Amino acid sequence: MRPPRLGLPAALLSLTMTTVAMAQNDPHKLDAVTVTASRSQEKVGETPQKVTIITRQQLDEQLAITGDQAQVLSNLIPSFSPSRQKLSGAGQTLRGRAPLYMVDGIPQSNPLRPGSRDGYTLDLSLVERIEVIHGATAEHGLGATGGIINFVTRRPQGTQTRQHAGAMLTSPDDFDSDGLGYKLNYRLEGLHDNWDFLAGVTYQSRGMFYDADGKTIGVDNAQGDIMDSQSHDVMVKVGYWIDDNQNVELSINRFFLESNHDYQEVPGDRDIGIPTTSRKAAGLGDPVNNDVWTSSLSYKNMNFLGNNIQAQLYTQRFRARYGADTTYLQDPNIAPTGTLVEQSQNESDKVGAKFTLIRDGLLDDRLKLTTGLDLLQDETRQRLIQTDRDWVPETQFRNIAPFLQAQYKATDRITIHGGARYEYAKLNVDDFTTIYQYNATNPPASKPGVAVEGGNPSFDDTLYNAGVTFQITEAVQLFANYSEGFGMPDVGRVLRAISVPGQSVDTFLDLRPIVTDNKEAGIRVVQGPVDFEVSYFRSDADLGSRLSENPATGVFEVQRQKTEIHGAEASLGWAFREGHRLGASYAHVSGKYDSDDDNHVDTRMGARDIPPDHLTLSWQARWTDRFSTYLQGTRYFSLDFNDPEKKFDGYNLFDLSLAYRLPKGQLNAGIENFLDQDYFTYFSQSATTRSDQYFKGRGRVFTIGYNLDF
Repeated sequence: MRPPRLGLPAALLSLTMTTVAMAQNDPHKLDAVTVTASRSQEKVGETPQKVTIITRQQLDEQLAITGDQAQVLSNLIPSFSPSRQKLSGAGQTLRGRAPLYMVDGIPQSNPLRPGSRDGYTLDLSLVERIEVIHGATAEHGLGATGGIINFVTRRPQGTQTRQHAGAMLTSPDDFDSDGLGYKLNYRLEGLHDNWDFLAGVTYQSRGMFYDADGKTIGVDNAQGDIMDSQSHDVMVKVGYWIDDNQNVELSINRFFLESNHDYQEVPGDRDIGIPTTSRKAAGLGDPVNNDVWTSSLSYKNMNFLGNNIQAQLYTQRFRARYGADTTYLQDPNIAPTGTLVEQSQNESDKVGAKFTLIRDGLLDDRLKLTTGLDLLQDETRQRLIQTDRDWVPETQFRNIAPFLQAQYKATDRITIHGGARYEYAKLNVDDFTTIYQYNATNPPASKPGVAVEGGNPSFDDTLYNAGVTFQITEAVQLFANYSEGFGMPDVGRVLRAISVPGQSVDTFLDLRPIVTDNKEAGIRVVQGPVDFEVSYFRSDADLGSRLSENPATGVFEVQRQKTEIHGAEASLGWAFREGHRLGASYAHVSGKYDSDDDNHVDTRMGARDIPPDHLTLSWQARWTDRFSTYLQGTRYFSLDFNDPEKKFDGYNLFDLSLAYRLPKGQLNAGIENFLDQDYFTYFSQSATTRSDQYFKGRGRVFTIGYNLDF
């Protein structure tokens, strides 16, 4: 029998301790960290495209300020759109395109009917770090036309059983009882012989949100809201080390968030600047929610005949319920118009597998090869749950993708990266009938919607990437990259909106995939206490996918048009004295689309795709061994669009967090929007003209918390 293990195998322990040590000194410098979202297991600072690592310390600083996960991402990723402060992430893009959300490499995004809820499938208390790959990439297959946001969950650390308990209280600045919220979390983790384990649970109750005038912010009864809600997350991870190189791990996570259903929106008036507010009243139908189960079984062998092999089987059960309505989903065959209470629910079930083999040290230690195969089956439908009808018919998506990546050290200063991925994808849609409202012939009440012939369209493409890094000096590095991403249009929106009889899924043009070309070049500088990075990027899609608002219904519909996006990102850090660091980051994104189908872009893209210019300044200070502070200021710059009703005025936000280590445990406090800025959110100003979505942002919010490790 083997003796008790003293810790994780050497490679894993080295990574963990390096991450922790660097985060303690400067959480922004993580050159030794492996980017697990990269299939080649590349190191930060050595990639040919921009990569951002958000550390646990940075997450703690942000979570002491805000519990809005999209706001955390926007604060730390300037090219990510401003948060809507809602459960829906519609209009929140990365570099103007959709990011692929992942949890430990498992895709959370739903390609067939993206309901913009994939950013809320995990509580950030259970996350160790977030890896962000900027720009289109096919490394993990479908969906990453804007990049990858990979949530790497916590894993056991140390050599003995450890526990963590935390509590947090949140309040608006007038301490109104309806605005109070709280969060509790607990973790148990440890190692025993060849086993390691982690169990974590969080529970959060959110109160109402208030603007700077002290008025309740409008509840988004249709798309879903994070205010006036409750959520919990339960995670269990169990690993077994066969030997020092081989590990098997089972991970299960269940996240559930549901509205309390206690408020209804009161539409505002955009013409005279009256915001949407809320009144206390039970909502229609069933409460809005997100219910997500994610599980994986993984195997790693770091030395199989000289190769590093990794295999992962995963499943995801995703349910997203939207708000009830008495106007849009009417059917006089069921009930008189205006009396039918109806609401939809997106349902997606994924089963997938990832196999990766890495061989390093070839050609006198100059060549590293990575190859593998990804498999995915996704079954999705959008159901009308009050009458048990299909709004989007059950659609099955199957995807097979082998890939090969190479990394060649041409000289001591120049490293060349390149690879290819072959994507084969097939849809399976049975014959179906659209709901009543889509029959363009305005049928009498006795007739249903439009009958559509099903089909099995398939697509295939080979996606390439190539890049180079040039280490000019020990402190200065140039990088350049070309990569392609592969995505689908919103298949559900396309299918459910067919209004002309005689259509067939096999020949319907708008089901063609989106292939996005991403070009990028930049420079990195790390010189003593200063680090600097700037990059320019361009993202083109000959057959893009853009949502445009139907002015008659207020519903967004899919438009297939050529799109071109370009922009720049820059970040600067200066550790000007021990324990103190100033930071600055800036992003500019702009884009155009082809509005008249002449193959030339001519019209500026709107706010549902393009974020405003974004500047963040920060000051991280460790005043003593016990006391530290974090101050940040954010500027979202004004922006004009083709539609004069969608002008963005811009706004400034300032936030502060403090941490004080007690003899036992740590006290945290934060103030969100401490200057009490009065503003309408970016989405409300610029991405819609609906008066029932004219939402203000949150006013000043206080948070206080206590954490104990034992």
